[in-house]
Amino acid sequence: MMRPWLAALLILLWSGPLQAASLQRHAVVVEGHPFAVWSKAPENPEAVMLLIHGRTWSTRPDFDLQVPGEDLSLMDGLVHLGIAAYGLDLRGYGETARDATGWLTPDRAALDVTAVLEWIHRRHPELARPVLFGWSYGAMVSQLAVQRSPESASGLILFGYPLRPGFDRSPENAEPLRAPTTAEAAASDFILPGTISDAAVEAFVASALTHDPVRMDWRALEQWRALDGTDVRIPVLLLQAAEDPLALTDVHGLLFQTLETKDKVWAVIPGGDHAAFMETPRPYFLGLIDGFVFRHPGPNGR
Repeated sequence: MMRPWLAALLILLWSGPLQAASLQRHAVVVEGHPFAVWSKAPENPEAVMLLIHGRTWSTRPDFDLQVPGEDLSLMDGLVHLGIAAYGLDLRGYGETARDATGWLTPDRAALDVTAVLEWIHRRHPELARPVLFGWSYGAMVSQLAVQRSPESASGLILFGYPLRPGFDRSPENAEPLRAPTTAEAAASDFILPGTISDAAVEAFVASALTHDPVRMDWRALEQWRALDGTDVRIPVLLLQAAEDPLALTDVHGLLFQTLETKDKVWAVIPGGDHAAFMETPRPYFLGLIDGFVFRHPGPNGR
């Protein structure tokens, strides 16, 4: 029998450009603060996933990049696999405003993610709990969320996990800097030549500058010290792009070794860097996600 991830890979390679699903915006209130949550879904989803963006850009640049003639949207790719995809704009990102403090902290972000996971579960009570996907800074936020509320997600996917010494130093400025973003910063995640088109990089830069013109400010970074693999007890897919300078192999190895769950996979993606799911390894990346999400046959025999 063909493995599910291989079937997904062949479908993605041979089916041609995907037909984009309709992007929906939802207003979700967490402890009085309104959040923008974005979604794309197939007609009859078999699973559901929440995507958490990184330190710099929000849901639409990161997870729903639209470029004529190219399939780059992670949300569209998930829909093609039968997964309802949701993306959360954290406080101060995209269409979610900052709160009165002007800052975001790891603990606050993790609590917000947990609340949105519950909201999504209420929308899809017939399905398993959402799988939580975190990219870069979002990977650390996602880990904190499932450490504290393991019942809120059915699985955890971590990509571009950037933990390293120095992450626990908070900024010295007393007030948020609210620094403007730049085109150079927006293009900085695309490292390997030939893995993404110039048109796609230009589209990403334009989207990032449109949706996130001001960088969000974080503090209380000592809260990252609570990250502990021994507190993760749900299934984990740890994804590392081979050429990602932000995702260190020794960090991934230590995390994987300490994960308490026995249902865990560490996959290294060849030919990819920090934005691998938008680049040439995209089919392989989506195949790994498909194999993880649907690793146990469902009622339809998949």
